[in-house]
Amino acid sequence: MLDILLIGLIILIVIALVFMYNGLITLRARVNNAWSQIDVQLTKRYELVPNLVETVKGYAKHEKTVFTNITKARTAAMGAQTVGEKAKADNMFTGALKSLFAVAENYPKLQASENFKLLQEQLEGIESKVAYARQFYNDSVLEYNTKIQHLPEVLIANMLGFKMSEYFKAEKGAREAVKVKFD
Repeated sequence: MLDILLIGLIILIVIALVFMYNGLITLRARVNNAWSQIDVQLTKRYELVPNLVETVKGYAKHEKTVFTNITKARTAAMGAQTVGEKAKADNMFTGALKSLFAVAENYPKLQASENFKLLQEQLEGIESKVAYARQFYNDSVLEYNTKIQHLPEVLIANMLGFKMSEYFKAEKGAREAVKVKFD
């Protein structure tokens, strides 16, 4: 009788461990999927911006610094690999875009251009999707990081090499208003 109880207890423990492991795998996969969604939206954004820049260039030929900054930021963003690198590059890119729109405000003909309006609307749509994807990613990271720190999952997570995921964060400078100076 004791043997049957012991075997039953071992089976229950194994089943519990399998469920905990599968839960951790599911949460890690959700974090990876959420990161992929951010990456997809950022890639769309980076592909749209050269068209926007070319449209603005036609009207604002003497604003070379703004265009150079956008090109540098886009290159850095597309080359970033880790969450931290992507966040830093994305913040730099967002600042460069703010400068571009600040320059565009000084050109009424550009503001009236249908091509510019269309590109601006597309970019605004992508920005909304990026914001949602970031929020979903950070929510997924929160759930995953919390789970791998709770008992008894922490024991399995440590043994099997589950690591904390990094949040997608804005840098301190990304919260400040962009200042554009015209010479």
